[in-house]
Amino acid sequence: MHLDDQPKLQRAIRLPHATAMVVGTIIGATIFVQPSEITGHVNSIPGVFLVWAVAGILTLFGALVCAELASTFTRCGGVYVYLSEAYSPAVGFLWGWAMLWSMHSGIIAVVSVVFARYLAFFIPMGPAGIKAAAVGLIVLLSAINYRGVRQGSALQTAFTVGKLIAIVLIVVLGVVLGSGVQHHFQSSGPSNFSLGEFGLAVSAGLFAFGGWHMVTYNSEETVNPKTTIPRALLYGIVIVTGCYIAMNAVYMYILPLDTVASSTRVAADAADAVIGFGGGAAMSALVIFSTFGALSGIILSGPRVYFAMARDGQLFGWLGVVHRKYKTPHRAIAIQAILSSALVVTGTYRTLFTRVVYTEWIFFGLMAVGLIVLRRRKDVSRQYSVWGYPIIPASFAVASLLIVINQVASDPAESIFGISLILIGLPVYFFWARKAENDAMTS
Repeated sequence: MHLDDQPKLQRAIRLPHATAMVVGTIIGATIFVQPSEITGHVNSIPGVFLVWAVAGILTLFGALVCAELASTFTRCGGVYVYLSEAYSPAVGFLWGWAMLWSMHSGIIAVVSVVFARYLAFFIPMGPAGIKAAAVGLIVLLSAINYRGVRQGSALQTAFTVGKLIAIVLIVVLGVVLGSGVQHHFQSSGPSNFSLGEFGLAVSAGLFAFGGWHMVTYNSEETVNPKTTIPRALLYGIVIVTGCYIAMNAVYMYILPLDTVASSTRVAADAADAVIGFGGGAAMSALVIFSTFGALSGIILSGPRVYFAMARDGQLFGWLGVVHRKYKTPHRAIAIQAILSSALVVTGTYRTLFTRVVYTEWIFFGLMAVGLIVLRRRKDVSRQYSVWGYPIIPASFAVASLLIVINQVASDPAESIFGISLILIGLPVYFFWARKAENDAMTS
C-alpha cells in the first residue's frame, strides 16, 4: 500500500481533553498516600508550602519549554521528536528506548499494581490475584484506547473531572470537619533543615509532578496542536500545583507535621482523624479511582512514541501502522500492553523502574538546552515563544542536572546500572539506522 493511501491518525483531542490529560496523568496516588517524602526532609510548615510551590514553578518551566517545542514540531512523539530535531535521531531513539523497556512500561506496571493493591482492600486477593488484577486493568484500558483516541481521551477527561471534584470535596470537608481539631498547622519543634535537605524535598516534589510532558506525544491527534498543547500544559500545571498545595494544607490543618511526615497513607489518616473509622476505606476508593484515571492517560500517550519511531525506521515497520477502522496505532498499543503486563507478572518492574526513572531528567535537561539550540536555527518557526527566554529553559536544565547529580551521589551503583541500560540502546539504534538506509537503497 502506498504511503499516501495509509489511514491517518484521527484528530479528536481538544483543549479540555488535553488539559485533562495533563492533570489526570500527573495526579495519581502519591498526593493521597505519601507526601512524607517532602515533610521528612523539611520539618517546617512554611518550608513544605515553599517546596510544593518551587516544584510547581520548575515543572511549569519545563512545561513552557515543551509548549514552545510543541508549537514548532507537530509530529506525534513529543520529547522523542524534540531531542531528534535538536541533536540527532540517536538521542531521540535513546529516549524512546528507555520508555519502551523501563520508564513508560515500568510506570504503567507500577500504577496498575498500586491500583490492584488498593482494590484488595475491598476484594481480598493474594499476590497472584493482585498481579492478575493489575494485568486485567492494563488490558482493559489498552483495549479502550485500541478502539479510538476519542474513547480514550473521553475516559481520561471523565476520570480527571471526577478526581478534581473529589479533591475539592476533601479540601472543603477537611476545613469544615477539621475545625474541631484542637491544634491546626502544628509543628513538632523548631525547623532546622539545611539547604541540601530542601533540595532533596524539591526533587521529591518534582517527581510527584511526573507525567506532565506526555500530552505532547499525541500531537497528530490533537486539534490545532500548535496552540492547544501549550495552553493545556499551562492550565494543567497551574491546576495541579493548586491541588497539591491545597491538599497539603488540609493534611497539616488536621494532622501534626510529624504525623504527616511519618504517614504512608496520609489522606486516610486525615479522614480517620475527622470522621473516625471508615476514612481508610474512603481514601482507598479514591486511590483506586485516581490511579485508574492516571493509567488511562499514560496508556493513551506512550504508543504514539513507538509509532513515531517505527515510522522513522527506528523500530519494526509494522508498529508504524494505523488501524483502518479505529485510526489508532493499534500494534504499538498492543506491544506496550504486553511488555507492561510482563513486567507486572515477573515483578521486574520494581528493579527497572527504580533504577531508571531518574534518567528521564537527563533527557529533560537535554530538551531544555535543545530549545536554546533550536532557537539558533533560522529554518525553525514557532507559534508560541516561551517568555523569560533564556532564563526559563536554563533554569529548568540546571534543575534537571541537580536531580541527576543528587541521584548519582546518593546511589552510584544503581545510577551506573540505569545509565548503562539506556546506553545499550546505542548499538540497537545503529542497527536500525543501517537497516533503514539499506531498505531505502533497495526500494
